[in-house]
Amino acid sequence: MQYPKFSREKGNSFSKALRKKVKTYFKTNELSKYANNSMISKTILMLTTFLLPFLILNLGIVTSTWTLFLLYIISGIGMAGIGMSVAHDAIHGSYSKNPIINTLIGYSFNLIGANATVWKIQHNVLHHNYPNIEHADDDINQPFFLRFSPHAKKYWTHQFQHIYVWFFYGLSTISWITTKDFVRINRYHKMGFLVKKNEFRNVVASIVAWKILYYSFALIMPLIMVNLPWWHILLAFLSMHFFTGLLVSLVFQVAHIMPSSEFPLPDEDGLIAGDWPTHQFATTANYSPRSNFFSWFIGGLNYQIEHHLLPGICHVHYKKLSKIVIDTAKEYGMPYSSNRTFFTAIRAHAKMIRRLGNMDK
Repeated sequence: MQYPKFSREKGNSFSKALRKKVKTYFKTNELSKYANNSMISKTILMLTTFLLPFLILNLGIVTSTWTLFLLYIISGIGMAGIGMSVAHDAIHGSYSKNPIINTLIGYSFNLIGANATVWKIQHNVLHHNYPNIEHADDDINQPFFLRFSPHAKKYWTHQFQHIYVWFFYGLSTISWITTKDFVRINRYHKMGFLVKKNEFRNVVASIVAWKILYYSFALIMPLIMVNLPWWHILLAFLSMHFFTGLLVSLVFQVAHIMPSSEFPLPDEDGLIAGDWPTHQFATTANYSPRSNFFSWFIGGLNYQIEHHLLPGICHVHYKKLSKIVIDTAKEYGMPYSSNRTFFTAIRAHAKMIRRLGNMDK
């Protein structure tokens, strides 16, 4: 695959200025750009929130259906927290300066049923480098019944996608724990990733092993140990995933599939009009910048612009860094889009989904 290229003229000046200001910020405040004690505490909390309910379930002491559902939902909260605010940083290499620690913390993504290797290619490489570019950004390469780009082929069903998209958002993590990782790793291999000797085979074997572990403690053991009808347990398991899938999908999608977002295409030479930093601003939007708890829980992903420009910095620093990014953006004439709350962002996202379902181009 021929990946798009960006101009470097203006982007180089902006990037140098931003890097200099950010470096000065960390040096002046004597801070590390990696995780701090608060981040470590959150890691422990999220892992506990995810694993403790399963420990209780696997002990077989749960006899109430309501307790069963409650424990699964609590675990879903921990699952979302691990995915968005723990493993996400580690896979970006921003949790620790020690790559071994990043790898180990990144395995928590495998623990919740997904796969760190697949995510690293999909998210770090394809999405971060080419947001909203048709065929290059794998986040907008959706099944035929969803249209996330004005350049994607339009089907008659898309006129209703603003109604049914929420259901499929809820199914997103169910897709992750079943077929998605296998489909994508096979496609990425064909695209030229994982081409070293036995690398692809080893990754597939690792995916299988981790998923067996996940299903063992998350579903099979509860089915064996909990003295309740099997379909109650299965429904509770699926409810956990629907809740988590809907939340995680919304957090990521409202940052890019928005009325303010652009969807540029490369020219015949593969060149995108504009430089890389300008492209990040043009395709990305922040939301809910004043909500400290929400930002804490979702791993600073409401500061999506800062994350895209500075992915090697732990999210605990994004709020302070956002002031530097805003000032530098104004200085260089960069568009900085931000929605006041998460809910206003969701409304805007819904309008964009409807627009994409009805527009031809």
